[in-house]
Formats: sequence, C-alpha cells, structure tokens
Amino acid sequence: MAGLPSLPLPEPPVADAADAGTPPFTTQEPAQRSLFGGILDWMLVPLLLLWPLSIGVTYLAAKTIANQPFDRALEDRVMVLAQQVKEADGRPLLALSRAAEGILRADDIDNVYFQVSDAADEFVAGDRELPVPARAETLQPWSVHFRYDYLRGSEVRVAYLYLNLQPPGRRAAGAEPRLALVQVGETLDKRAQLSNQIIKGVILPEFVILPLALALVWFALSRGLSPLAELQQRIRARRPDDLSPIESGQVPEEISPLVRSLNDMLARLSQSIQSQKRFVADAAHQMKTPLAGMRMQSELALRQNSRQDIQRSLEQLSKSSETATRLVNQLLALAHAENRAPLARPLAPVELSDLARGVVQEWVQASFARAIDLGFEQPGHAITVQGDATLLRELLNNLIDNALHYTPPHGRVTVRVRANEDGDRAILEIEDTGVGIPPAERRQVFERFYRILGSNVEGSGLGLAIVREIAQQHDAEIDVFSNPHCPDPQLPGSLFRVTLRRSRPSAFIDDIG
Repeated sequence: MAGLPSLPLPEPPVADAADAGTPPFTTQEPAQRSLFGGILDWMLVPLLLLWPLSIGVTYLAAKTIANQPFDRALEDRVMVLAQQVKEADGRPLLALSRAAEGILRADDIDNVYFQVSDAADEFVAGDRELPVPARAETLQPWSVHFRYDYLRGSEVRVAYLYLNLQPPGRRAAGAEPRLALVQVGETLDKRAQLSNQIIKGVILPEFVILPLALALVWFALSRGLSPLAELQQRIRARRPDDLSPIESGQVPEEISPLVRSLNDMLARLSQSIQSQKRFVADAAHQMKTPLAGMRMQSELALRQNSRQDIQRSLEQLSKSSETATRLVNQLLALAHAENRAPLARPLAPVELSDLARGVVQEWVQASFARAIDLGFEQPGHAITVQGDATLLRELLNNLIDNALHYTPPHGRVTVRVRANEDGDRAILEIEDTGVGIPPAERRQVFERFYRILGSNVEGSGLGLAIVREIAQQHDAEIDVFSNPHCPDPQLPGSLFRVTLRRSRPSAFIDDIG
C-alpha cells in the first residue's frame, strides 16, 4: 500500500552445519520381539547351560565307577598281605617270599607299594616312603580303609587296615591289643584310563547328539509356529472390505483365543462401519427434504416481484433452515451418543434434582409459546446419581422437547424426580397430556427416524433414539406408559420413566469434549 514504509522481513534462521539433514524430532520405534527367537532362546539357553553341567556330572560318575573295581582289588591285596603278618618277640614279622612279593607288585600300568609297621609306626617291611595314616578314626582290627596320599610326587590310592598280633586264645582280659599296620597303595594310572574311556564313550556321542537336538528343536519350532504363518497368509489374502469371521477350526488350540478376539474385533468393526453407513444414508435421506424446500423457496423468492410474496417465501425459507439446523444438530448428537464407549474417565456424582430444574427453566419460554403448562416436581432431599451431566441434560432436553411437540395447547407437561421405594434407584419421569403412544409402538419409537402414523407433528424422529443411546451409556432403564394423571380419555398422554442407579463407582464413560 502506498505511503507505508517497507519493513525488512526477518531472515529465517540458518541451521547449524552439524544439524543439517537431521529432523527436529526423532521417534524411535520399539524393537519388535520375535516369538520364534524368544521360544528358541528359552529352549536352547537352558540346554546349552545344562550341557557342561552334564559333562561334569558324567566325569564324577565315571571316576566313581572306575574306583569301585580297583578298590575291591586293592582291598583283596591288603587282606592277603595282612594274612602273611605274624608275631615274633612281640613285634610284627612279614613272612613274604620274593616270588610272592613279585606277585603283589605285579601290575602292567600302576606302581604298587606296600608297607608293614608296628603300633608305634615303626617300619617293619615294604616301602619305607609310604606315609602312615592319621589315627583319628577308631581302630577296628581287620577293617579296611581307603585314602588318597602322595608318594614320590605321584598321587596314590592306599588301602590299609590294622590287625591284632595276639591270637584270640592268648589275649588277656582288659589288656590293650598289640596292633600292626598293613598298607597297600597304587598309582592312579589305570583308574584315569578307565575314567577317560567312560567319559569318551558318554561325552563324545553328545557332541553328535547336541547339534542334532538343536536342529530338531529348530525344525519342531518352525513346524509348530507354521499355523501362525498360514493364518497371516489367509488374513493378507482377504479383500479390504471382507470383515467376515476368521475360520478358527484350522488353527491350534493355543491360537484359538487370539482368533476369537480378532473375530470379536472384526464384528465390532463391521457393526461400526454398518452404523456409519446407515447414519450417512439416513442423514442424506433426511436432509434432502429441508434442502429441497430451501432451494425451492429461494428460487421462488427470486422470481417474485411482490414484496409480500418475497416476505412469505423468506419466512418459509427461514423455517426450512431452522428445520435443517435442528436435524443436523440431532444427527450430530445421535452420532456422538452412538460412538461413545465406556472408557476414559469415571462418572461423576450428579445431583439429579438440580440438573432437572435447570433444564426445565430453559424450556419455560418454549412452553409459554405453545400455551402448555410445564411443571417440575422434586423430593425434599438430594437425589445423587453417578453420571455425565452433559449427557443427562441432553437426555432430558429431548424428552421435554418430545413431550411439548406431542402435547396440544393448554395441555400439561410435568418433569418429576424421585427415588424408588428401596432408595437405591433414582427415577426421572416426564409425563404429558398428549396423544400418547400405542402399546404396540412403545419399543419402536426409540428407533431412528421412526414416526407414529397419523400424529401430524413435525420432527425428525431422532430425539428418542438419542435418549435410548444416552440411557444405555448410563446402564439406565427406560420405560413408556400411559399417563395415569391424564384427565381426557381421548388424550391418554405418555409417561417416560428413566431409572438410574444412585451409586455406580465402577462405571466409566469417555470424555465428551
């Protein structure tokens, strides 16, 4: 514009070179967990941990098994050697020839040692270097004991026993026995060879069995999870508009709960889509009439020359637009109520008498314009319910609007709040002195766009449908009766009764905002 100085526009900030190409916000998706990998880990990790444990147990068992036959042979040797020990002058004497000693020491692999000593551990015969055992244990003659010891830098297995040098017939009562120690020891080479052979015979096949077991686990797991892959292929092969239930007979028992959950979700989704399609079709059908009237009245007004005719056409156009606006508002309210789910926040305490009194006051002017007596009755105490105040106000607005529409001039509409006899329910009643509803149609009036034939009352047929949806959101019961206080038999009137629970701490409803 001329006369105004041009102001320099601020230049956009220059990004740092280090930040070039970096998005301002980065969202990192959580890593997906593999069911196959998870099961494989839980199966293979314990298996791989148990494998070295089994090797250790096998090694200990092999050593025990290898010791048993050699210990029995060593026990036989020490017993034979002990039988060759005699007493001479109160000291033990070993009567063992060189040939017998050679037989005692004969062994292809191990070195065999023996020793005979007296009760004071004084050496008598054999290998002087063989250590003597500690005498902590009880000395029982001819009782063979075993121990591990070291001789000449090698570990040896030693069998030893104590024997009483006094013959049984010459033992004095109460006298201490004269004992001799007899030991036979051997190195552990044979035992080690046998243990290694046992371990090789047991462990080496495990090196073949373990990879085979891993392969079988992999194959079995792949076969076990194949129904999931088949289910995935069947779902992917579906058309985008196919919401029919998934066949659960072809899946394993463990996947059946998942398939049933998917079928439940598909059923809810199909119901929601059908409801939306029905809503769009009904809305389009209902909007055609007021829109066609508005178009006709506007075209007629354009062709009129008389001011009075134009004024009349504009008045009709205003009425049609008011009808269309009311229809759109009710359609939106119905869609809002139908798509509501009991989710996010708990229902709040609502004082029903205060809420109803406020709604009735808003309809006083409309009742005056229709020459209808609008009354309100309440108890002398508070009636508190758990609910959503906005939805309950919408429910009461539609019930009062319906009553005023179907009540002729000079009639009466009464809104009443009370409690039942047990005191656990709150009752909201709206009664009128109108044309009433035949008993056969009292359930159908809550359907969308349903109109009673012959009523000749303008309306969209959505008000009571909204009432039903809101009542369902509050788990409330709604009933329709004839008005028992109607004075004119020709006008039976109607009584709408909404019964709500006075305490619902576990009820939930989502935010209406």
